[in-house]
Amino acid sequence: MPNSPITAADTVARLIVRNATPADVPAIRALFERAYDGAKVSSYSAAMIRGQINKFPEGQFVAEADGKLIGFCSSFVIAGQLALKPHDWTWITGGGYASRHDPNGDYLYGMEVCVDPDYRGLRIGQRLYDERKKLAWSWALKGIIYGGRLPSLKAALTRADHPYPTPEAYVAAVEEGREKDPVLTFQLRNDFKVIGLMPNYWPEDGQSMGYGVHLLWRNPQAPDEKEEARQKNYGGRLMDVVRVATVQYQQRRVKSFDEFVGMLRYFVDVTSDYRSDFCVFPELFSLQLLSMEDQELSPQEAIEALTRWTDPIKDALRDMAVRYNINIIGGSHPTMMPSGRVENICYVCLRDGNIHEQAKLHPTPNEVYWWNIEGGHELAAIDTDCGPIGVLICYDAEFPELARHLADQGANIIFVPFCTDERQSYLRVRYCCHARAVENQCYVVMSGNCGNLPNVANMDIQYAQSCILTPCDFPFARDGIAADTTPNVETVAFADLRLEALREARYEGTVQNLKDRRHDLYTTVWRER
Repeated sequence: MPNSPITAADTVARLIVRNATPADVPAIRALFERAYDGAKVSSYSAAMIRGQINKFPEGQFVAEADGKLIGFCSSFVIAGQLALKPHDWTWITGGGYASRHDPNGDYLYGMEVCVDPDYRGLRIGQRLYDERKKLAWSWALKGIIYGGRLPSLKAALTRADHPYPTPEAYVAAVEEGREKDPVLTFQLRNDFKVIGLMPNYWPEDGQSMGYGVHLLWRNPQAPDEKEEARQKNYGGRLMDVVRVATVQYQQRRVKSFDEFVGMLRYFVDVTSDYRSDFCVFPELFSLQLLSMEDQELSPQEAIEALTRWTDPIKDALRDMAVRYNINIIGGSHPTMMPSGRVENICYVCLRDGNIHEQAKLHPTPNEVYWWNIEGGHELAAIDTDCGPIGVLICYDAEFPELARHLADQGANIIFVPFCTDERQSYLRVRYCCHARAVENQCYVVMSGNCGNLPNVANMDIQYAQSCILTPCDFPFARDGIAADTTPNVETVAFADLRLEALREARYEGTVQNLKDRRHDLYTTVWRER
């Protein structure tokens, strides 16, 4: 008798199932490549996976075998009145970002299950489904709803002998045990019941001819009253209150880099003493280093000279973040890229020692003309110990799709370092930032420069009124302003931001912008680089 081939599943020494984290995103996408032969990866982006994890971390699971990620399962909570109606995958999932997640919903929605083909002998799918059921029990939900694939449907309807006349006839045969479908048969064994068929559920799924089978599992332990259980089990990594400090920073001449760092350290020390979670500096706050130059430089020469300070600035901000136990949004600094491009980059230095980068995507015509600054290409939410955040540098806040992209990835606070020369310029950024707070039901924190830098080209005068903005609804400050500063005066503004208030506004507010979007009419597609 010939030996059976040895598969990866035969060599596993340790297998665990745990909640997914943002660090798992690259491995999850690699898993999709293996499981779907690359077919689904083109439309299932890293940003979508980050959004799923950040919106509902308890509902995303991965399976690991000897440290290798071999299974992924995503889900979110939703109202049954939405999920029990016919729908398609894009609409129900909010374009793949789990944007319809509603902590006050009564059903769990199964968004995705994916298993490495080399490990399919280990019942990974069963383990992931069991985790979903445990989650439904712990949240006291009524059950689980799912749109399942029918990978044998096309073959069954087109085979030469005894083809099924309709998809409904094929599903009925599987329910009665006369046919076996790799997915539906498994789901029926897990006590799911067929509600119906949904055409065009996932049009790209050729094997299923675009159909999804509408499935329901009822939780036998669901109580009539679930509020107590939800309060007990509602989790997540979000803190109840996040204290932010925005620094309205005065530009002035400095004689040395140490003097510049000493000014930054003063504000980090002060905001840390006030037990702030974030200290925010303005865009291009490092331009005052040009005041040290003895010779007159052209604007492009000046910016290139400034890029030499990139590593020392990053090292100083990281040291202060760790030393003072505070997350620092490092304004922005012109940075020379390996390709020779100059980009305007915000360095986010977390108090655990990690540094994240967010480039300005849209340099202003002024920046392009005077400094030859070019725009970056990626926009991602950044996971912190206070939940996911985003950064939009000045002009980027004037593009609504950018803030929406961050909100779709789970960002609750968007930081906007800015640099404007006069009041009209400032108000463009200010009004747009408040619109972004309303549109995305999130907090927006602005930090700008004041003061003057004579003899520094294109940085002569500044106008700023830094502020901390909120959505406009009952849980927030009357005018949607949590805190602001006196214009053009060096100072710090503080505010305590309740993340629970955002959840209340998003799911129970007077208006519910994120929840009420018409995903059936429009969507924004981001390119993965």
